Formats: sequence, C-alpha cells, structure tokens
Amino acid sequence: RDWSSDVCSSDLTVFDTGASQGIGAGIAVAMAGSRESAPRIAAEHVREMACREAASVWGFGFKTTAQQAAYLNAISMHVLDFEPMSNPPTHAVSPTVPAAFALGEAIGASGREIVAACAKGFEMQGRILLAGRLERGKLKFHTPGVVGVMGATVAAAHLLKLDASQLASALGIAASRCSGVSANTGSMVKCTHCGNAAASGVDAALLAQRGFTANPAIFEARAGYVATFFDAGFDYDALLAFGAPYRCVDPGMAIKFYPSKYPTHYAIGAALELRKAVANPANIAALAMVTPEIEDADRPQPRSGLEGKFSFQYTAAIALLDGAAGIGSFTDERRFREDVVSLLGKITVRRDASIPRDTRVMRIELAARMKDGTSHTAVCTRPPGAWGAPVDAALHERKLRDCLGVRLAHHEVDAVLSPLASLETAAPAEIARLINVVLAAPADTAVHAKVRDEVRTLTARFPLYRPT
Repeated sequence: RDWSSDVCSSDLTVFDTGASQGIGAGIAVAMAGSRESAPRIAAEHVREMACREAASVWGFGFKTTAQQAAYLNAISMHVLDFEPMSNPPTHAVSPTVPAAFALGEAIGASGREIVAACAKGFEMQGRILLAGRLERGKLKFHTPGVVGVMGATVAAAHLLKLDASQLASALGIAASRCSGVSANTGSMVKCTHCGNAAASGVDAALLAQRGFTANPAIFEARAGYVATFFDAGFDYDALLAFGAPYRCVDPGMAIKFYPSKYPTHYAIGAALELRKAVANPANIAALAMVTPEIEDADRPQPRSGLEGKFSFQYTAAIALLDGAAGIGSFTDERRFREDVVSLLGKITVRRDASIPRDTRVMRIELAARMKDGTSHTAVCTRPPGAWGAPVDAALHERKLRDCLGVRLAHHEVDAVLSPLASLETAAPAEIARLINVVLAAPADTAVHAKVRDEVRTLTARFPLYRPT
C-alpha cells in the first residue's frame, strides 16, 4: 500500500471534531504561555533578526517568516505543558498547529485545509509511535523532537500540496532535523523542542517544494530514521494504516486540566481526593507516595516553579495545599513559599515496578499520616480529561477562556472562540481575522522592555545577531 497517497489526499471528510478540539485548546494555551519568560526571550531574539513578514507571532504584535512564527508559537504552546496529549502519548499539538497556522497564513489557506493539515500531522506522530512500540523512557530523545518534526512536515506538505515524491524528500530532510535532549526537561529549553519541530517541518516542506531532495526511503534506509531512533521490531503495518481511523478521532486526545507533565496529573488527582479527608495539610506528619518507575518525575526538591511541573512531589503538595493546580501554581514565588517547602520535606516516594509506566493505565497512591496518629489514603487511576473519558464541555470552555483571558479582553476571547468553533468552514479572510485578534494581544510593555534589554546584553557578544 502506498501510504504517501493517503498523506497527500485531500479527502477531508474523516476528521470529525477531534482535530478542531485539539487546535482550539492549543491556541488558547499558547496565548497563556506567551506571557512566560521563555517565549518572551525567544520572541525578542527573533524580532531583532528582522525577517520577512509572512506570518504572525501570537501575542507579540509582529510578523516573521513562516518558519520562525511556527517556532515561536510552538514555544508558547508548549511552555506551560498544558496542551492536549495524543495517543500514544506525545505533545502532538504543539509541533503541528503552529506549523499549519503559520504556513497557512503565509499562503492564504482555508480553515478546512488547516484542520486537515493538523489532523494529518497528528496522525503521522501517532502512527510512528504505534509502529515503534517503545516503552516509556526507551526513546533516547524527547518524543516531540523525534516524531513532532515528522508530523509538522506532513501538515506543511498537505498545505503546499506536495506530491508523493516531494513528500518523501520532505520527510527525509525532516529526519535529519530530529533532536531534543531529555536532560533539559524542567528548563526553558524543553519548550523549544516543539518549536524546533514546528519550524523544521515547515522548512523541510518548503525546501522539498523547491526541489531539494533527500533519501526517499528515509524510514527503512540503513542508518535511517527507524534504525536511528527505534528498536528492532518497528511495525510498518501500523505505520501504513495511516488514517484507518484517524487517531485524533479514535482514540482521541487527552485534554489537560492541569499545566504540568501528564504523569503528575495522577499525583494531583490523588492529592485532590486526599484533601477531602485532610482538613489542614499543616497537620500532615508524613506523606507517602507510590508511583510507577518514572524516574524523570521523581523530583523531591525542584529547583524552580518551572521544574515543579515535572515533579510528583511538588504537584501533589500544591494540590493538597491549594486544592487546585493552575498556571500560577508553578511560579518560583509559590515554589519557595514556606508551606510548600515544609510539605515537600515530609514526602517520600516509593517506585513500584508492578505499576504500569504507560500514562494511559498507570496509577498513583497517596497515604497521609497525621500528627494526631490518624491516617488517610487516596488513589488516582484516571485524571479528568483522560483518553476515553468524556470531556466536560463546560470545564473545557472555562479552561479555554481562562487561557485566552491571560492576554485578551472578554470581547476578544469571544472573537477567537467563535471562528474556532467552526474552523472547518472558515474562509481565508476569517482565518486572517482570527490571527489578527491573537496578533493584536496587548503586550506587557514593562516586561517587554526588560526582556529586550536582557536580550540585547546577551546577543551583543555575538556579531551575527548584534543589535543595531
């Protein structure tokens, strides 16, 4: 079967609402994320390059090339770790949606074509991971840095209407762009893994459109994509089942209701359940956690609020103390407040190898021993919004409004949500209006000036980017 013909197809009848829901959630999260330090620094860095104005940088009020806009918008979308999760688990939305919107804006694509491009980008990532059949932690790189590049390439290829030969070259080019060192999880760099994937996908497709070639058999080639990143036993039949069905429809995406690493949602869920029995967390003498063998989430003393997003201990502590876990839970100020510091010192983690590490079927158990000698337990086996669980529409809309409201006024939020609800039928002019609302988001001028000064100081050392 020539699966590339499915990727190049313009049959848009199979995507249902799964892709649109992921797109809307991703854009809302990106608007909230654009307030964070990493996107601000990266945006100022790109602004001073003064590139050709082709696509909008969401929330920063300027345009740049499609590649750079995809890069920056993907950074904003991933920095909070709040975007939907595809299945098998990866951040499929953040490399794909920014790539499709940036290139779509540059070439005047319709909403229908953008939705189709995103669905195909999501599908490519899901099919690769299904075929790879890797256990959690076995991929040596951060997953979006390996599969997100290929998804963004497929999305861009759809919009550019590449033929099968051009698509093969684009994927070959993209394979040499794969990267993402997992040791940078918990730092600003992690969000650039999705940024690089989005930009590289757009760039690979544009190069292929111009006639740039690569190994046309990059998946199966000796020392190719599969041999480099996946173990023996790659299931090509799973890859070739592209679109049967589309994975954004079945099994769909998990909608995140907490802005943190997905396994920590189980810690938050267990902590919120435990909180019902613990009237005052200050009365906890000891808190024991039982988790799967997920080493990179066992962070007893995160160095920052940002790193707290990737800590079983911190997310459980914040949920117990505050009864919630939101964007404001992961600031340095909250991380080092006395109540958090005290509770973190009481938490122990035991990793249980019998608990699956797969985030679709794992669990986390909590046991609190109180100062009065009583004890309470709780367990979470499925956080809200998990795969297969019905999504509370009202709760999801509130999340979108909260995220968009970080940067937009109430009437502007409505102006974004309305076209997103019918994105499949939107005309290019309507997409442009949507982007303009996002583009016109007011910037925090004081912080913007501070970041600009910091970037000027840093980049003054490098002649290539010396500011004028």
